[in-house]
Amino acid sequence: MKTLLDKQMNFHLSALNLQAHRQQLLASNIANADTPNFKARDIDFRAALNEALAQQTSGVALTTTRPGHLASVEGGSLERLTGYRTELQSAVDGNTVNMDVERAAFAENALRYEASITFINGMLRSMNTAITGQ
Repeated sequence: MKTLLDKQMNFHLSALNLQAHRQQLLASNIANADTPNFKARDIDFRAALNEALAQQTSGVALTTTRPGHLASVEGGSLERLTGYRTELQSAVDGNTVNMDVERAAFAENALRYEASITFINGMLRSMNTAITGQ
């Protein structure tokens, strides 16, 4: 039986993993702003988080053949959920990166990542207070 703390931690762990993946995609978009024919990529965070949470509750696990194998993470579904950003203004060289959009998305995602870290720290601090009474 999962406790409320386990469910909250799994939610925030999934959110952090998705935010980290999205940050990598956005950084790649910014780094390739001048690359001809580069197509900007992003994920639908809400859909990806809903799918990650659904996978956790389904109880389906991969079979491991050796004791050293690691448990699976959402990595396989992340690539499937990664799509191309819709083009706002076409460029002559075929590049679809809009630096204003990318910078705004990068800053927003970084802020949400920090908020998730703050929530986790608050939960752990509350749990520590409940255990120690201090």
